[in-house]
Amino acid sequence: MKLTSPAFTNNSKLPAKCTCDGQGINPPLTIVEVPDNAQSLALVADDPDAPSGNFVHWLVWNIDPKTTDIAENSVPGASNLGKTSAGRTGYVAPCPPSGTHRYFFKVYALDIKLDLTPNTGADNLAKAMQGHILDSAEIIGLYQRK
Repeated sequence: MKLTSPAFTNNSKLPAKCTCDGQGINPPLTIVEVPDNAQSLALVADDPDAPSGNFVHWLVWNIDPKTTDIAENSVPGASNLGKTSAGRTGYVAPCPPSGTHRYFFKVYALDIKLDLTPNTGADNLAKAMQGHILDSAEIIGLYQRK
């Protein structure tokens, strides 16, 4: 499985429009080579360089496994959003207080659809995925505030 973006390459700078210095919209993502037996996809975007520890910027699950593109400023249809470290659902734009931070966008192919309540957090999502991950892929974007 592979995860790429038409807006940035792995370990390169995120577009400003996808950060707090711009519109704060999610970057477009492309998912290919999903296992045929996948029942759903899950997406996690986080920043391990945050001063308070790992900061979750986006949680999405029960994405249709046939999804190949997630457009900028959108959520795949019929998927579920989880609670970010900001305490709300949806994409939280990168806005590091200092220095360059790494933003990991990770997609997981799962052998089940997840039965989670809306606003589920990253820890509970990770627990629910345990033992059900068929494959995964990631792309890392970098950002430093202007």
